[in-house]
Amino acid sequence: MLRKKYYIPVTAFIIILSLAGCKTGNLAQKEANTTVPESYSASKDTLNSGIMNWKDYFVDAHLNSLIETALQNNQELNITLQEIEISKNEIRARKGEYLPFIGLKGGAGVEKVGRYTSQGANDANTEIKPGVETPEPLQDYMVGAYATWEIDIWNKLHNAKKSAISNYLATVEGKNFMVTNLISEIANSYYELLALDNQLLIVKNNIEIQENALKIVKLQKESARATELAVKRFEAQVFDTKGLEFEIQQKIIETENRINFLVGRFPQKVDRSTDTFIEMVPNAIHAGIPSQLLENRPDVKQAELELAAAKLDIKVAKARFYPSLGISAGIGLRAFDSKYLFTTPESLLYSIAGDLVAPLINRNAIKATYNTANAKQIQAVYNYEKTILNAYVEVANQLAKIENMKNIYELKSKQVDALNQSVTISNDLFRSARADYMEVLLTQRDALESKFDLVEAKMQQMNAMVSIYHALGGGWK
Repeated sequence: MLRKKYYIPVTAFIIILSLAGCKTGNLAQKEANTTVPESYSASKDTLNSGIMNWKDYFVDAHLNSLIETALQNNQELNITLQEIEISKNEIRARKGEYLPFIGLKGGAGVEKVGRYTSQGANDANTEIKPGVETPEPLQDYMVGAYATWEIDIWNKLHNAKKSAISNYLATVEGKNFMVTNLISEIANSYYELLALDNQLLIVKNNIEIQENALKIVKLQKESARATELAVKRFEAQVFDTKGLEFEIQQKIIETENRINFLVGRFPQKVDRSTDTFIEMVPNAIHAGIPSQLLENRPDVKQAELELAAAKLDIKVAKARFYPSLGISAGIGLRAFDSKYLFTTPESLLYSIAGDLVAPLINRNAIKATYNTANAKQIQAVYNYEKTILNAYVEVANQLAKIENMKNIYELKSKQVDALNQSVTISNDLFRSARADYMEVLLTQRDALESKFDLVEAKMQQMNAMVSIYHALGGGWK
């Protein structure tokens, strides 16, 4: 009868706590739209260059050596690797939260209470054994073990661990995306360096041509076939081109040092294959189908995992409205004198207790956390959709660029051939006084610019090859 008397109010109290805790607002959650077009063009070829190993995609031995070194020494990449370790430790911490906490403790102390206090008055009349009063001051010795455990009845702690795992995997994908960016940046800088080398060679050859033309016009002035004005204009062109030579040399130094920084080393000469740059032919590209981006692009996978973590964070935040069940227990030995410490069962003590706690009034902090988690989940959805869209646009742009740069390069080659012939013709006409010096100067300038444009077009071709590999998610596997 007595048990029933206590069971009824306790049961009612538990039900009230549960109902109070479970009353939460229903917030709308958004699902990500992962639909992509079936193909980039009429072709639905599933061959994908993005799955190639970078060592097979890039055939230049000097470039591959730079990438290999960068993957070992790049400081930014190594910083990211430590972030992965931090995320891994977060998983371990979350796992520990739903396991029992067990510890050992021991202590010693002494206490003297006033005789005219309630405790002192009681101790004065208390006897340990017949004829023996409680010692004063009173010592206290204790050794024991204790345990606390929150029963994860709503999967709050398990979901927190799953969220930590998703964040860890997202960090790994972030590292993979950094690898693709690093490889792409090194390759683009390497081809830029080759282009600058070729432009420097063009400038030096052009200076030689212009100096020869200057000599001719000086001879013509001596024979009264040309004026001092023509001589000065030719000299000015030589000076301008020599100034351009130093500008290119400075760009070469800066590009080399940019590569050295990415590789993680101090400034030094970068080994490269300059002579074969113009003859380089970009790789044949297989773009596959757009749905492959969901698996190949590390940034897309990272956004997907961050969305999964955000969904789990909502469950964790919602579970804070519910009652939490905790169990605590302890066992040990305690005595007022060390010689009695291991005298059992007199010195033995133990305890076990359970508590059910639920937020009832002023749950604003919990509601704010829940609303924030829901907003972050919606934010993660938009970020995931944006990342997919951006990946598709990047591939579409680079596919178009590859084709257009091929056509541009072919036209620039024809332009260079035509202007080279024009330079020879204008020089011949100038020698025979059938063309004035301005025609020669303009033709030489146009020829120089066209050669620069040809080298620039080749660099853009190679950069497009690098960019499409990056856009398809290549380099990290």
